[in-house]
Amino acid sequence: MKFTLSWLKTHLDTDAPLDRITDTLTRIGLELEGVEDRGAALASFRIAHVIEAAPHPNADRLRACKVDIGDGIVSVVCGAPNARTGMKAVFAAPGSVIPGTGITLKVGEIRGVQSAGMLLSAREMGLGDDHSGIVDLPADAPVGMSYAAWAGLDDPLIEVSVTPNRGDCFSVRGIARDLAAAGIGTLKPWQPAPVAAVFGPGTNTLSDWDDGPRWQIDWPEASPWVLGRTVRNLKNGPSPQWLQERLISVGLRPINALVDVTNFFTVDLGRPLHVFDVAKLSGDVLTLRRGAGETFRALNGKDYTLDPEDCAIADAAGVRSMGGVMGGEATGCDETTTAVFVECAVFDPVRVALTGRRHQIVSDARQRFERGIDVALMPDAIEAATAMILDLCGGEPGPVVEAGAMPDWRRDATMRFARIAELGGSAIPAEEAVTSLQRLGFAVRRRDDAAVTVAVPSWRNDVAAPVVLDLAPDVDPAVAAKVAEGCAIIEPECDLIEEVLRLRGLDAVPPVSLPRTAPVPPATLTSRQVRAAVAQRTLAGAGLAECVTFSFMATQQALLFGDAPEALRLTNPIAADLDQLRPTPVSTLALAAKRNAARGYPDVALFEVGPAFAEAFPNGQRLVAAGVRAGATPRNWLGAARPVDAEGDWSLAPSRPMDAMDAKGDLWAALAAIGVPMEALTITPDAPGFYHPGRSGTVRQGPKTVLGTFGELHPRVLAALDLPGPVVAFELDLDAIGDPKRRRRAAPDLPAFQPVRRDFAFLADVTAAADAVVRAARGADRALIAGVVLFDRYQGAHVPAGKTSLAIEVTFQPREHTLTDAEIETACQKVVAAVMKATGAVLR
Repeated sequence: MKFTLSWLKTHLDTDAPLDRITDTLTRIGLELEGVEDRGAALASFRIAHVIEAAPHPNADRLRACKVDIGDGIVSVVCGAPNARTGMKAVFAAPGSVIPGTGITLKVGEIRGVQSAGMLLSAREMGLGDDHSGIVDLPADAPVGMSYAAWAGLDDPLIEVSVTPNRGDCFSVRGIARDLAAAGIGTLKPWQPAPVAAVFGPGTNTLSDWDDGPRWQIDWPEASPWVLGRTVRNLKNGPSPQWLQERLISVGLRPINALVDVTNFFTVDLGRPLHVFDVAKLSGDVLTLRRGAGETFRALNGKDYTLDPEDCAIADAAGVRSMGGVMGGEATGCDETTTAVFVECAVFDPVRVALTGRRHQIVSDARQRFERGIDVALMPDAIEAATAMILDLCGGEPGPVVEAGAMPDWRRDATMRFARIAELGGSAIPAEEAVTSLQRLGFAVRRRDDAAVTVAVPSWRNDVAAPVVLDLAPDVDPAVAAKVAEGCAIIEPECDLIEEVLRLRGLDAVPPVSLPRTAPVPPATLTSRQVRAAVAQRTLAGAGLAECVTFSFMATQQALLFGDAPEALRLTNPIAADLDQLRPTPVSTLALAAKRNAARGYPDVALFEVGPAFAEAFPNGQRLVAAGVRAGATPRNWLGAARPVDAEGDWSLAPSRPMDAMDAKGDLWAALAAIGVPMEALTITPDAPGFYHPGRSGTVRQGPKTVLGTFGELHPRVLAALDLPGPVVAFELDLDAIGDPKRRRRAAPDLPAFQPVRRDFAFLADVTAAADAVVRAARGADRALIAGVVLFDRYQGAHVPAGKTSLAIEVTFQPREHTLTDAEIETACQKVVAAVMKATGAVLR
């Protein structure tokens, strides 16, 4: 909302300085956006009289001028071609800063003639681009007076940010009312005198001219009340200078007197009006109705098609205006207009807002109607507009015609004094609170020691507004009534408390921190979300590229990776080959690897964290971290037999086909990063059917909990997908991992004694699981044994048929003292005995 200080003072009687006014605006909730004071840069410039403008004795194009500046005569050398004796000009004294150039003036000599100042052009003052000569002022311009004050350029432009609920402050009078209530001056009374009709019913005036258009409302929900008035025999033309300057100051373009009057009252009173050229209307009835697909050209020159949700103002020929948003070009007023029909209506705020958004129209009328206008102001507004039209254009007014009825805006609101401190934190005396409300226009209905009930003024649509409850249809009617009753009490009371607080000053509300419930704020992510994020970072760090694939695929392809129940089939798929929810993300990752291979990129490493679907129940969907590696590692001159590099980055290893251990390594890295106790995991060979039997495994935590699977994809799956092998995959069920137990953080375990490592080689049956050997060795003495690692598996020479050699490294970590040879030997015997008992393996 923009307004000038002089415009504000037409409604506010105050001598407060500008900075106090702007500070108060922000203090009462009308946040200051900025102040533009064009006169500040021109403050030192004065009106001067050129007594003599003689040719310069030493320069053909210069003039030596004697200038009367009001308090003396000075010498000025001027190069303007229009400098002449007797003219009035604008003078800048030494020390002044010239806005157009940034130069600070000094007394100097120009070719032997002293120059103690400067006569200014419009461009030098920053008032335009004209620099053909100095500014030539009228002969009656007072010498010595400030040019900015004489030209009206010392009028600061103020811009405030208005919240959406304060429609009343989209007017200069509304701003003045709030400032007066805050103690900045006094609000000037405003009550326009009625303008008597000179023709029409009740005037006893015989005329062959009809009474002008009439109103008809066919859609009262969109516009319940409308007023209108015809003024005939007028002469339209440019508006007076004061009105043009006032509109230009707030960014509006003067058009003609009739249009400028409507724009003036839009800003001045927050009351949008519209004028129709009577000669351009068809018929004598203007109807407010729903749009019916008609197209009309608006005042902005654009064509709009109105649908049934738009309010149209139409005559016999069709739509003439978009109600509450913008008028039409066809009935606009111009210099040929001799009779005008003034429209003053109220429109539904929601419908105006939706129409504006639908057609992408932003107008001053829409800005005010969608926030709510003062319906009680309408009769006075049309009288004031009529009076200004008669003053500027002459003419004869007809009677005010109307349709519908004034909406019932009257309502009361109650405020309990104790609630001011409870909600606002400020102890404001009851008398001060009531006085504040009265200054804002609220009238006291009832008052006692505990509360006050006030009548809400017509311009405050935001206070005690009706509350619309959107409750479920099965809510008990008694409960709904209680809720509605509570809202009817609480909402208006909060509105009144806000008014009292902001009028004292929002900066006076004491800041209060929210109570701290815990010294450490609660985690924003659930443990499930944390597991997913850790898995993503770990797999990405291992060189896999993250993918986001569809969660559905073709039914025949889904069957390759598990069951494809009918309940998980889409009834309306986006494509015929995307009709089934996937049983595992491995399936869609394999298809992605296939597409890459078909385009010449067979060596890929992909992963995804996404859902897997088993059945059509809430627990039938699992969050899975899955990965696929296809092809081979890059070729390397060191040879294919070299294992993966020591840092665990497969992409740096020599060329070799992918195998199940690559997938296991990825799975193991994710499990370790998540914090799963690795010593509690076991691997069984019962992986799902889409894995290669004997080259895959299932990772378990305990006998029942399956955490994941890994291995090579089955040759049957690769053939069906036409996917070149080998391809390995893994999946980690993030939902199967339990939440970590809350434990007190313990000090790091840093033993003071050196560990002892011993290697053992066992002969075991080829059917024996290496994992069983490792677990048996670890359980031999859990207090002493810190770790067991399988580092070799051998079959061949010196190993009996049907047997295999499994070599493990056992780490003994003493806690109390350094182990003696005898203690080490005893511990080794425990390991051998435990392995023999559990697996039947013997020491080589």
